[in-house]
Amino acid sequence: MKSSVLITGASAGIGAATARLLTERDFEVFGTSRKPETLGNDRPAIHWVPMDVCRDDSVRKGVGLVLGATERLDALVCNAGMGIFGSVEEVSIEVAKSQFETNFFGVLRTLRAVVPHMREAGRGRIVIVGSLARLAPIPFQGHYSATKAALDGLALSLRNELHPFGVKVSLVEPGNINTGFNDSTAWADVTHSPYAERIRRAEQTVLDDLPKAPGPELVAKMIHRALAARRPRTHYYVGPESFTVPLGRRLLPDWLTLKLIRSYFNI
Repeated sequence: MKSSVLITGASAGIGAATARLLTERDFEVFGTSRKPETLGNDRPAIHWVPMDVCRDDSVRKGVGLVLGATERLDALVCNAGMGIFGSVEEVSIEVAKSQFETNFFGVLRTLRAVVPHMREAGRGRIVIVGSLARLAPIPFQGHYSATKAALDGLALSLRNELHPFGVKVSLVEPGNINTGFNDSTAWADVTHSPYAERIRRAEQTVLDDLPKAPGPELVAKMIHRALAARRPRTHYYVGPESFTVPLGRRLLPDWLTLKLIRSYFNI
């Protein structure tokens, strides 16, 4: 019998790459999208589920459809996310809330809908897609970095809570990955910002680095590794920065870490 997996945000980027890989590895894949009817039929092996992780009713209905279509749900990959770009001072509270609504509360909603079924079954794997930005916060993406730091606390707490029930929780944390993520990022209008020049330089660094970064397939392989491991780790780091960033945060003082981040982003 195939293992079943639900992947949020499966229509593009890391989610799409993960869905493709897991179908090749003989998983029964349920992928969520806010508008699955627009995706066409180029991925017939994926069972598409309409879901907006920002809405309680949509998540409950989507998870209900999955549980009605399979005998059990073996794995969950919480991948849906978005980014905003702007200073902590200038990004509005409303926009900041929208960042947390998707990246943090979207994960929380999905977990709340899925965890009871895994707990009652006494088995299951959960992978939450975080980011190395929690360890090396990105200038002018403070809100995004904060959501990823929040996911770390959530994932580790959940892993302890589910310890007696046979459900394992892991964080897969990529560095810079070449996807269309930046295309959907809300870039701030910095015309009249006191940070304008530094924001432009930081933004240019991001855009210049993107073509050099590995593709989402690298993250998909790590997600599969976390799902297949007999004893999955709590953290899986991915990408060219997967060694230097965690090691640097363990060894370097904060002032030096922040100075290196400023230098990297040319600010």
